[in-house]
Amino acid sequence: MSMSIEQFETIGLWLGLGGLYFFIVLAIRDVLKKSEAPRIGHIFVWLVLFLSPLVFIVKSIVQYFFE
Repeated sequence: MSMSIEQFETIGLWLGLGGLYFFIVLAIRDVLKKSEAPRIGHIFVWLVLFLSPLVFIVKSIVQYFFE
C-alpha cells in the first residue's frame, strides 16, 4: 500500500495542527493559572479555544460531502 503525496500532506497538516494546538492549550493554561481573572473569564477562554478547532473539523466534513 503506497501513500500519495496528497495523503501525506493531509496527515502532516492534521498532526502539525494538533501538535501546535496542544502547545497553545498548555500556554493558555499557564497564563490562566497565573492570572487573577474571574472564573467566568476562564470558562469563556476555554470555550473559545475548543470551539475554534471544532469549526475547522466541521468545515472539513461539510467540504467532503459537497465534493
